[in-house]
Amino acid sequence: MTTYDNSSPMGVTNLPAPPFWICILLGLALIVAGFFVLGDVMLVTVISTIFIGWVSIIAGAFEVVHAFWTKGWGGFVWQVLLGILYVAFGVVLVGQPIASALILTYVLGLVLAVSGFVRILIGISHWREAGWIMLLSGVFGIVAGIIILTGFPATGLWVLGFLLGVDLISHGIGWLAYAWQPTARSA
Repeated sequence: MTTYDNSSPMGVTNLPAPPFWICILLGLALIVAGFFVLGDVMLVTVISTIFIGWVSIIAGAFEVVHAFWTKGWGGFVWQVLLGILYVAFGVVLVGQPIASALILTYVLGLVLAVSGFVRILIGISHWREAGWIMLLSGVFGIVAGIIILTGFPATGLWVLGFLLGVDLISHGIGWLAYAWQPTARSA
């Protein structure tokens, strides 16, 4: 029988845990960045849309180039078409960032509502295995989706930036909490 010692500060990858001061610094930097983002959510929403557009253009161009490099793999036409679709999507996002932010926010609202509904169904079917957590998560997803969709199009101008800011702050808090765990401090 194999036993594992979980008391080591090594993670799953056998890399040592980051030093205490790195965790604190990263946590504080993420929190400051989150509050900076929340300072102008509309600007960050537009910047995020443009960033997503450029990433899509670069990924699409790489997909087309990759299709020519690996012609013998099969699916050449599909790879080229997918790459062109990525590039076209990116061009639209970069060319019309405000309209694109509205579309992305609407899709986000739909995804949150649908995924919330699915999580509620999963929570009910797995009630005995702490399904109430999944059910609660689903309720929050549906509420967030409904808030976004009922406030549309005004929500399209601030939701993406707001979510990014909240995510940065919560990620920073997570790093600070990790820093003060006994196993992280011993590194």
